[in-house]
Amino acid sequence: MSDNQLANKSQAWSALFSEPMSDLVKRYTASVGFDQRLWRADITGSLAHAEMLAAQGILSAEDHAAIQRGLTEIAAEIEAGQFEWKLDLEDVHLNIEARLTERVGIAGKRLHTGRSRNDQVATDVRLWLRGEIDEISGLLKALQAVLVEKASEHADVILPGFTHLQVAQPVSFGHHLLAYVEMFARDAERMADTRRRVNRLPLGAAALAGTSYPLDRERVARTLGMEACAQNSLDAVSDRDFAIEFSAAASLVMLHISRLSEELILWMSQNFGFIALPDAFCTGSSIMPQKKNPDVPELARGKTGRVVGHLVGLVTLMKGQPLAYNKDNQEDKEPLFDTVDTLKDTLRIFADMLAGLTVKPEAMRAAALKGHATATDLADYLVKKGLPFRDAHEVVAHAVKTATLKGVDLAALSLDELKAFDARVEADVFDVLSLEGSLNARNVLGGTAPAQVRAQVARHRARLA
Repeated sequence: MSDNQLANKSQAWSALFSEPMSDLVKRYTASVGFDQRLWRADITGSLAHAEMLAAQGILSAEDHAAIQRGLTEIAAEIEAGQFEWKLDLEDVHLNIEARLTERVGIAGKRLHTGRSRNDQVATDVRLWLRGEIDEISGLLKALQAVLVEKASEHADVILPGFTHLQVAQPVSFGHHLLAYVEMFARDAERMADTRRRVNRLPLGAAALAGTSYPLDRERVARTLGMEACAQNSLDAVSDRDFAIEFSAAASLVMLHISRLSEELILWMSQNFGFIALPDAFCTGSSIMPQKKNPDVPELARGKTGRVVGHLVGLVTLMKGQPLAYNKDNQEDKEPLFDTVDTLKDTLRIFADMLAGLTVKPEAMRAAALKGHATATDLADYLVKKGLPFRDAHEVVAHAVKTATLKGVDLAALSLDELKAFDARVEADVFDVLSLEGSLNARNVLGGTAPAQVRAQVARHRARLA
């Protein structure tokens, strides 16, 4: 038998075809180069399928034992790096099945009873992604914990809060960090919610119409720890909503990382000088010896576009597909794999980087004094003295204009100068105009007062424990 005949014989559909697949088509259609990472899920799913077949009397006890032994040996081979992945066998599933048949003979050929690669791959991807979501959830928790501790350390540090990147009102730096904790907490909730829909069993749907064998799909679902069985065989093999939903959740995580990255980049620049990042997360310049560049936040900001691009790619992949399975769906794996890898690496590196963040309170305070950040506090002060807010707003605008022309902060104006704008102003106004006074005045749920920051820190610590 020629080499081409041998190669063609290895294909699952070889009897139908009179000539072998061309080498170019093999390379174009093969997925084993990237889907071999599904091997553990594939073996796990096959073991559960074989156990059910045996329990249903479809597979003999001897064949079941042989399959269990063979798959266990194959897992050991793969873990030891001794497994030979063959392009001729196209994907992870056929590679493992062929090796199983080599090891245990005809029993290996019986494993595929009652299933198709269509429901097999859908099951494998779900099993794999479920585990990745669990790991990502742990990484999100770790990142939140770092931010919570940094917030606790800097609850009293005053940072200028910005709108339109203009100084708006003073805020606690700890309060600012807790804003990202809230974002990542929502991300964790989305991941948990997505996991529920990922954790549904397609196996037993076969190619598209179910199977004539008396399968116990619920038994397989229980064995694999899945929450439910897919209820429609057509949908079970063709659904990739779960991959799109995960990619959307991952895109939101990266979006939040990107927003934080942008702030870290700004804060580290000489024009701000609010923070310093650890040297291990920065690089220098090949020509300018004074440079310390925030490469990690910059690259994370860039990688966000990559992850969002994968989401758009998956949506586009699915939008024109008729039921049921189509070869297009092979293209779901590389963007999904890369999204997972990028997200996990980013979460790990940010937790480490932020743990070593150095904060420069003096620079933050000086910046907060530049933009009349307590102007709203002066307006609120006048309202409490009986002036309608819109009138108070106008009075303070005149005071800000005067302070700006003099090149000083509002708090630097004299009592007589302030009284000239409204006779209700008294000496206690300077308590209101101080940065600390502004922070402490906002002692409401969700506010920036240090007391509120500490309360939120306690809440988050309890939640993350």
